[in-house]
Amino acid sequence: MAVKNTELSENLYYAETQFSKRLKTKSYLFIKRLFDFLASLAALILLSPLMLILAILVYLDDPGKVFYGHLRIGKNGKPFKVWKFRSMYMNADKMIDLLTPEQAKQYYTEFKIDNDPRITKIGNFLRKTSLDELPQLFNVLCNDMSLVGPRPLIESEIQTYYADMYDTLLAVKPGVTGYWQAYARNNATYQSGERQKMEMYYVHNASLWLDIKILFKTIGSVLKKQGAQ
Repeated sequence: MAVKNTELSENLYYAETQFSKRLKTKSYLFIKRLFDFLASLAALILLSPLMLILAILVYLDDPGKVFYGHLRIGKNGKPFKVWKFRSMYMNADKMIDLLTPEQAKQYYTEFKIDNDPRITKIGNFLRKTSLDELPQLFNVLCNDMSLVGPRPLIESEIQTYYADMYDTLLAVKPGVTGYWQAYARNNATYQSGERQKMEMYYVHNASLWLDIKILFKTIGSVLKKQGAQ
């Protein structure tokens, strides 16, 4: 009888522990979504004058579309368009020949380029200050993204560098900022494997406290103009 009681107690403890974990997860997701919605709405209202000025500057620097939408893969594999202020020339796709062999290699392995000749003058400023990503607040408001999460990626990027982590990575919404962006954006690369480790660290350890730390770290980096290269 004692053995059965012990087994029952252990089973109950396990069940309670699992329930607490699920409850904590649901509570975290609810609070996170509520904060995302209220914060993105408030930010869009407060920053609307600045965004209008930036939109005008983008157009004056290189007439054409002010916003640039690119298809990315979201939570549970759902595709969506992530929005940014356009930072490249309108004919950027036809300017690939301007890239050096080293830049071309970096483009196809890291999906970014240092000293990219296709970036406009205002675009260079927007990227250095990360202001080009302000339109992503619309993505957060529409529930495609969160303020904090892994970087939103294209399908080929995920298949190449997260093939064995595909489902785990896409179990959470991508974010405007994240652990990788806040702590090692221009240092941790795909080739070294550090970028993948940092993104997956967040997925496995996501919490309100970690989100808050990442947000404050990001704000500090933006104020110091430590945006994307």
